[in-house]
Amino acid sequence: MSTDFTFTIKSIRFDENYRPSDNTRITTNFANLARGERRRENLRHTMRMIDNRFNALAHWDNVKGDRYAVELEIISVDIDIEGNGQTFPTIEILKTNIIDSKSNKRIEGIVGNNFSSYVRDYDFSVVLAEHNKSRSQFSIPDDFGELHGKMFRSFLSSAAYKQHFGKPPVICLSVSDNKIYHRKENEHPVLGVEYQPNESSLTERYFQKMGLQVRYFMPPNSVAPLAFYFIGDLLNDYTSLELISTISTMETFQKIYRPEIYNANAVAGIRYQPNLKHQDYSLTQIEYDREERSQLAVEQGKFVEKYFMKPYQSILEQWSASSAL
Repeated sequence: MSTDFTFTIKSIRFDENYRPSDNTRITTNFANLARGERRRENLRHTMRMIDNRFNALAHWDNVKGDRYAVELEIISVDIDIEGNGQTFPTIEILKTNIIDSKSNKRIEGIVGNNFSSYVRDYDFSVVLAEHNKSRSQFSIPDDFGELHGKMFRSFLSSAAYKQHFGKPPVICLSVSDNKIYHRKENEHPVLGVEYQPNESSLTERYFQKMGLQVRYFMPPNSVAPLAFYFIGDLLNDYTSLELISTISTMETFQKIYRPEIYNANAVAGIRYQPNLKHQDYSLTQIEYDREERSQLAVEQGKFVEKYFMKPYQSILEQWSASSAL
């Protein structure tokens, strides 16, 4: 694939002192937590939840349950389309690092985890809406997600990615509330019990164009499966501590954002269908405005259309046509 575009990578620590930069997608999970009067308290509680979950899963040689702490970096990726130094924000992901207090080591975790993308906002909030505006039945454009998929693959094959990260990303998302998941016999010591969906979803097909496949696992002492998007062999390409860093981080976020599923008081059974209208769940002590977040996604999709898709339309179309998925 052509990699004519230039990517630049910036990172910033995500901790109780974090403040979103001006060009951060404010719909991003971690940016949403860092707003309002209780921002510092929100962030402190979130990091404590992540550390507690990590130590519960990494329980060997960890009698007091306090051996490990997780550090998070927000990785921002900008793209230079014309090679003139003018960049546009494209992707934000998270990088985990593990602090082992017993060995006094800082262990590299996994990059990916959370996934935020301006072009994905445009695809789902603008392209899909326009395509279905006058249709009686919902449908998807033939080329839906192709440009985004090619841009993501180009980023993974870029010198910038290879310079910063040693392994492919793992992105961890919520399960879909319009699918049914069936428990399988397969069980992994860290990832937990595997689940199989009854059908493919639009999100799965979108990520497939990015070169990612998906498997669903419910980790030990979790109440619902998580979707793990990856390249290669999820179960063997990553260490136990690497996988635990992703589980503890993303399960914590999901408990905050989708408590009806991930903080439910009942555990997913053999046949499981998530339900966002479910009432039997517990709330965390962390404030989060889910309705505002969905409104902002539409605004940011229109922002991408105005400042990225339309100005660079001909360049992007030519590049996409010359790049194979």
